[in-house]
Amino acid sequence: MIEPGLTESGPVDPDTLRLFFALWPDDATRDALNRAGKWLHQHLGGRRMRAETLHITLVFLGSTPAEQLDALTACVDAAQADAFELVLDQAGYWRHNRIGWLGASQAPPQHLELVDAVNAALQGAGFAVDARPHVPHVTLLRNSAGGEVPECMPVHWPISDFVLVASRREVDGMHYDVIRRWPLA
Repeated sequence: MIEPGLTESGPVDPDTLRLFFALWPDDATRDALNRAGKWLHQHLGGRRMRAETLHITLVFLGSTPAEQLDALTACVDAAQADAFELVLDQAGYWRHNRIGWLGASQAPPQHLELVDAVNAALQGAGFAVDARPHVPHVTLLRNSAGGEVPECMPVHWPISDFVLVASRREVDGMHYDVIRRWPLA
């Protein structure tokens, strides 16, 4: 089921979905992240991300056969973690991919437990996951020239669930469809 307000057209290949698990902001958090994007854009330039696309990727799956969607969601039903607050208090710039971001200087243990639980559930069901260390961040800018990043105002993000998202590229950029939500304890 696709959430109201999000686009409903399918991916180019109806047999394959481009999927990832993410933290998806509520309206107040999305507004705060969007303001942070405007602020960072004044310092680093580049192309701002649209407010409706802002998120933190927990686990990226990439191209996944659509017929595996039920198995994928069923295995993640076992992933459990506690709700928490994530404080995004550090802005930065990655030169290698020209991204301006907002991240957490210290990820709470519940955040890392959630990432580990989702990864373990997926691996246990035979899904491949990215082995690189997880860096909690929200991409705010792309194609940025970079520069010195001043201290930022923290964004406090109450995390009470996580989502499975399908992404698709369209003429005006990436679009995301939230497929399902899982509440946290």
